[in-house]
Amino acid sequence: MGWREVAAPVRMQRVAVVCPKVVLRDMLVHVADAGVVEIDRATSDASPDESPDSCLRAAAPDLGDLERDGRGDLLAGEVELRSYADSAVVRDEVAALAGWVPTTELTALTSRLSDVGAGVVPITAPRGVDPPTLLHRGKDLRRSFTALVETYGTVPYADVDPSALAGIAYVLMFGMMFGDAGHGALLVILGFLMRAGRPRVLARFHKAWPFVAGSGLAAIVFGLLYGEFFGPTGVVPVLWLAPLDQPVTLMAVALGVGAVFLAGAQIVGTVNRWREGGWPLALSAPSGVAGGALLAGLGLIVLGANGGLGWLIVVGALVMAGGVGLAYIGFLAAAGRGAAGVTQASVEVFDAVIRVGANLVSFTRLAAFGLTHAALGKIVWDGTTELWRSGGILMAAAVIVFVVGNVLAFALEALVAGVQALRLEYYELFSRIFAGQGRPFRPWYVPTERTGTGELQSTVSSTPIGANLGRKP
Repeated sequence: MGWREVAAPVRMQRVAVVCPKVVLRDMLVHVADAGVVEIDRATSDASPDESPDSCLRAAAPDLGDLERDGRGDLLAGEVELRSYADSAVVRDEVAALAGWVPTTELTALTSRLSDVGAGVVPITAPRGVDPPTLLHRGKDLRRSFTALVETYGTVPYADVDPSALAGIAYVLMFGMMFGDAGHGALLVILGFLMRAGRPRVLARFHKAWPFVAGSGLAAIVFGLLYGEFFGPTGVVPVLWLAPLDQPVTLMAVALGVGAVFLAGAQIVGTVNRWREGGWPLALSAPSGVAGGALLAGLGLIVLGANGGLGWLIVVGALVMAGGVGLAYIGFLAAAGRGAAGVTQASVEVFDAVIRVGANLVSFTRLAAFGLTHAALGKIVWDGTTELWRSGGILMAAAVIVFVVGNVLAFALEALVAGVQALRLEYYELFSRIFAGQGRPFRPWYVPTERTGTGELQSTVSSTPIGANLGRKP
């Protein structure tokens, strides 16, 4: 799979599943068992409450027998099937339903339906209707990162799938705030225990294990850079800086990291706006070129001020002015003409400029919570060493302080860093990447009861669908 395919949602094909009317039920049974087709409904309230416990039989059952046998799962499956059958378009002796199928599943679905005399016909999508979105799942690592994006919302079909970039950004931000090699190692161990499902209470979190292990690895890297191993114990040397000794430097680096992340989000957002509405939207949107110019101009002004380069400040101001102009044109086009439109566009431009600075400053929390973690570690280590020097029974108390203190620091800081990294991801980065929500791909899936050999029995019924369900056809 090429990078273009990986960086976009799964490609969807609009199709019609077609069959002779007499085999409509058999076709629907195979469609339901395949679980790869999202079938259109005539109305939004026509969908049944699909039960995860429902199933179907290949041959049309007697509903009375099912009720007497207490087979609620089969009854629920027949109700779902009936609802989809009622949505079919019937012309003479042919029945058809329209829907969406991932392009990768077309060949297998066509082969499967041919067994009952049905077919899959690619058709043109209706104008103005976006396909549903299905993100690539892949292996554990990608699936874990995809969950991060899907928790925020559904990626519009036209947009880039940012799962991989979002996952990398998250673990890096977490690691910077949770920089301790010892605590990071505990997270790595926890991640692999989740992967193994041992103890059993961790099995439910299996899908998140790459996230936890990756965050732990990032924490180990930053812990080595900070010289932190269960606090400033001296077990590992300071490879870069000690947070409590150089807080201003750490704060400046956090702002630099934030600027890089915001620039990356702005680039992805620009691509998305272009794919959604072409160059006019990509140029004028705050999450497009206009917003990128505001961010770039602010960066140039800051660099010029720090370096005493007046010409760079002027260039930055001009770049920001260009961004303001592009954004104003976009806001004015959306607000309409007249005094009200001008006022609204002016307020929105002012808000966009302020938001760029606020979003950048928000990344100082990477340093702030990194300092908090280091401070907690130092408090625990200072208490431990003081008790240890006192000797005697206080040495046992020192061990207790060290263990309990690190447990509390680990639990508190893991929670805080996890939440704050998620906040930065959603509010500062995703707000630039996404301008709207897509519609999730919801294929119809109801498994079919198997025979003793495990095979699905394909039958061709000569009874109209309405009669099978106790209704007049």
